[in-house]
Amino acid sequence: MSRIPRSMEATSVGEAAAVARGRRSLPNGLWGIALFIATEATMFGAIIATYFYLRFKHAGWPLDGIAPPKPALPLAITAALAATTLPMLLASRAVRAARRGAAVGWILFAMAVQCGYLAVQIVLFSDDLSRFTPDQNAYGSIYYALLGASHFHVLVGIVLSGWVAARLLAGVTNYRVVAVRVISWYWYFVAAVTVAVTLTQLSSSL
Repeated sequence: MSRIPRSMEATSVGEAAAVARGRRSLPNGLWGIALFIATEATMFGAIIATYFYLRFKHAGWPLDGIAPPKPALPLAITAALAATTLPMLLASRAVRAARRGAAVGWILFAMAVQCGYLAVQIVLFSDDLSRFTPDQNAYGSIYYALLGASHFHVLVGIVLSGWVAARLLAGVTNYRVVAVRVISWYWYFVAAVTVAVTLTQLSSSL
């Protein structure tokens, strides 16, 4: 049993990690991110359902002779993004074991891949905008809504990862241990959503 029974009393790396390991219930931060994930999953479910509703309502999808997206590159970068859930999991475990350096390293490694994913997607997004616009037809509207929402969540995740990595450089506290776990959960969700969005986006090509 740790001699530091309460998280607010943890003042060192080892004490913060010991408090985190000794918890018998989930911290409030994880309950909060679970609720957030539930609401965001509902939103993405509605957008994806709308996509398929419009697709099956209209013949010749995509509309107006728009070429279906090419699947190779989106599938490859989506797989890379989904793979970053592993370093985020390792970062969460490392910080709970008081291994600050390893935690920061895993987060930065995941961020590098995530930034690469977003950069490629921005290029693809810009190329799509040069071929058709959101207000051109129902396909353009739902296509950009789907990808825009997904890319925004990836951007938010990158910002959060950068923030927590910077905070860890200043030391490990129980608050930061919980923050790493919360952001890891967020990335698990984003990875799952990105896979669903990519498969939906490419459904007219596969």
